[in-house]
Amino acid sequence: MHVKRTATIVLVGGALAAWFAGAATSNRALPPPIIPRAATIDARGAELAGEITRLHERLRPSTAPRTPGRNLFAFRAAPAPALPTAAPRAAITELPLAASAAALPVLKLAGISEDPGDDGPVRQAFISAAGQLFIVKEGEPVTARYRVARISSEVVELTDLTDNTTRHLALR
Repeated sequence: MHVKRTATIVLVGGALAAWFAGAATSNRALPPPIIPRAATIDARGAELAGEITRLHERLRPSTAPRTPGRNLFAFRAAPAPALPTAAPRAAITELPLAASAAALPVLKLAGISEDPGDDGPVRQAFISAAGQLFIVKEGEPVTARYRVARISSEVVELTDLTDNTTRHLALR
């Protein structure tokens, strides 16, 4: 009885497998694919291209830009140095005095910070000089020429190391 039942299951299973395999494969020729009309897309593309060229023409500048009267990237324009013409002898002897006064570096006090400390407030000064920013406390050097003597709440005293003169920088 087992042999008969097993043979029936194998035959029915084989017939079903052959039927599914025949249904899955097709020997018929496929119809050609449907290609949509490109005329509507081409017309819209041509319309868009015409609009783009019209906008480009509108964006083109009609006048040349003016040359700016100042440099937007420079903080302050330095005045052009005046060249001395044939000067009398007395003016030439005064030049070293004017040059020594003009030789002082430009220092600017940008700010002062104050932190509470054990012995009182600890202050730091923010000084800009020679294109750099110096963050200094009392006794520290600012450039090679100056040393911080004292920092108050609004004024910094600098000692010139070349001639021991005092220079005051105040907040503005």
